[in-house]
Amino acid sequence: MKKVLNIVSVSLLSLSLASCSLNGVENITEQSTANFPATDDDAESVLAGIYQNLNQINQYPQESFLYYSFLASDDQLGGGGPNDKLMQAEDMLCNYGANMTNDFWTVRYRGINSANTLIQALPNTKLTDAQKNQYMGEALFLRAFYYYELASMYGNVPLITVPTGTLVQQGKVTVLWGQIIQDFRDAADLLPAVSTHNNGHVDKYCAEAMLARAWLFYTGMYGDGTALKDLTSTVYKPLTSVALPDGKTLTKQDVSKYIDDCVNNSGYSLVPDYRNLWAYTNRCTVNDYPYTKGKGLKWCQDDEKEKHNADDVENMFAIKFNKLASWNTTIGYGNGYALHLGIRGGQDYANTFPFGQGWGAGPVAPNLISDWKAAEPNDMRRDASIQLLSELPNYKKGGWSDYVQETDYFEKKLAPVTCKDLSQSGGFACCFEVTMYGASGWSNGVNMQTSNIHDLVLLRFADVLLMQSELEENVSGINRVRARAGLAPIGGYSLTALQNERRWEFACEGLRWNDIRRWHIAAAALTRQINQPIYIAGEASENKAHNGGYAARYNATAGFMKMPDNAISIGSVVQNEGWSDNSSEYTGWR
Repeated sequence: MKKVLNIVSVSLLSLSLASCSLNGVENITEQSTANFPATDDDAESVLAGIYQNLNQINQYPQESFLYYSFLASDDQLGGGGPNDKLMQAEDMLCNYGANMTNDFWTVRYRGINSANTLIQALPNTKLTDAQKNQYMGEALFLRAFYYYELASMYGNVPLITVPTGTLVQQGKVTVLWGQIIQDFRDAADLLPAVSTHNNGHVDKYCAEAMLARAWLFYTGMYGDGTALKDLTSTVYKPLTSVALPDGKTLTKQDVSKYIDDCVNNSGYSLVPDYRNLWAYTNRCTVNDYPYTKGKGLKWCQDDEKEKHNADDVENMFAIKFNKLASWNTTIGYGNGYALHLGIRGGQDYANTFPFGQGWGAGPVAPNLISDWKAAEPNDMRRDASIQLLSELPNYKKGGWSDYVQETDYFEKKLAPVTCKDLSQSGGFACCFEVTMYGASGWSNGVNMQTSNIHDLVLLRFADVLLMQSELEENVSGINRVRARAGLAPIGGYSLTALQNERRWEFACEGLRWNDIRRWHIAAAALTRQINQPIYIAGEASENKAHNGGYAARYNATAGFMKMPDNAISIGSVVQNEGWSDNSSEYTGWR
């Protein structure tokens, strides 16, 4: 199936880019939407360009909402070295440098404008109704997804639903979220009832699932109102209906019907063994890693036969990568998140095997481990998700002598993974993909910075099951997830049980951040990171409060990031609360 030179998400956009400015991004105008796209191939090409936006963010993973979600949550710290102040700033809800996340803003609006172009053009094409519905559904999904990330990251961002070069300013945040939810709903209604099985395209069931995710965040986060005091209150009172821009109202019961359809009819299911979701069970590594050796495990994405693996039944929506990553073209075709989350380097791969090396972002907060052991001492997902570094026979703390906020725990779900390979220097491949997919054909050569190309999964079926339980306040989905983990069922639904199950199931996958915000428990959860045991350059220390502390920064911002200076300067937005004085500026670890 992969990882040769072409996949749909990296095809080139056929429309050319004009120089008009739109909130700091280009406007697609040079080809007339009156006569383009004219054919199915045209539409496919334009759609591929919209998908490509997923990869473009990988040029700047440290500026993205997903990366911020890892580091800002209560389950991971900032990490990196003394010069990696952006990592630590995101952990502490602070700013570092001018336009800290401007590339993310710019790229996502470019993707939205591409989607708007196709959405506007499709009704006038000569494509069949089925083709129009397919392309419209995917374009609406991607526009909604890009807005979901922007609105989660920054709050009230400008809403643009047609291609335009005119400056657009903020409107009402209620309208923004209404559009996001409406787009996901419309995508679910338009797309055929056929699963794409994580082949690079989204499908009807991805739209149903993302509808529920967007619904739960918006109705929970904004349940008390839109003012800062409402967003940071400790009262969880979610909305039960949302007014949409088309004049209709979507209710909680409506969303439940969509999620029920996904559960009952999508064909997605749980991978029987949780460990097979993660790349360390790949065929090149699994029998050399003591944790997995001899257990009959097989990565659900092992695909050496150049076709979809029938075992990949849980992953629904992922960013795809390939061998084209190059400093000369785009680094975004490689999985930059894996590189950033890798063990901070400076020692032999034999010391960190089976995990690859990188920049040391996102060390696991010890409070996650202590909470997990207290709540579920026999949960197999803990060892499947997190590596106790002292159990790696030759690992040395402070592999690079400048490692900040290092802990004894390393997340191993999204990490780079190595394998033994005598044809490679030192007897190890820097990334198992080099051995699995062959050492030839890499645009940048074999390189630890560009050769991580395993999928970055953004949505899996376990999330659908737990959202179903949350929406319907029953234990059906919770107990299916617990059964897969070898845990006893719970007898009755409670919000606390649901919150815990989501924390354990999705540990270090980026969902926790929006969860604690929408449940209005963020300030208290974040505070527990203070005084946790860490290492600074290999020496024992404690995690310190900076800039007033986690709770103070959360209550000042509701977790929304600073608006990019460029967007402020052109009058597109006003600055978010909590970012207008020096109290927000991170100056370095001390």
